[in-house]
Amino acid sequence: MAKNEVVIKWLSEPEAHDYPAAKSYLNLLFEESVANTIVKKLKKAPISEFKAKDIFRASALSLLGVSNSHVEKDRQKIASGKEIAPILLVRDTHLGKIIIADGYHRLCAIYSYDEDAVVPCKIV
Repeated sequence: MAKNEVVIKWLSEPEAHDYPAAKSYLNLLFEESVANTIVKKLKKAPISEFKAKDIFRASALSLLGVSNSHVEKDRQKIASGKEIAPILLVRDTHLGKIIIADGYHRLCAIYSYDEDAVVPCKIV
């Protein structure tokens, strides 16, 4: 069980709106055609699992605190027992890190409960 006695429940797949959100973010990093290809691959990718702390380490991103309204919204979902969506990850082999294409706020919320939580994700 998680450190704070909260069980994190998961949807079996990302939600439909997660893919356009990932594409929007990836369009900032890549040419549109490349972002489109990545999103198509994400849709077909199987679900994998990694610990929250390892995803953060691999992404080199900072942890957002619970004062962030999006993180707090996701924390409330978790605390109320609602299922949350797996996150979408992209391997940036050039920079040697993971891009969190969608799910950054969810990951921060999860980490705030349990840094060792196993997080379902799609990764390409």
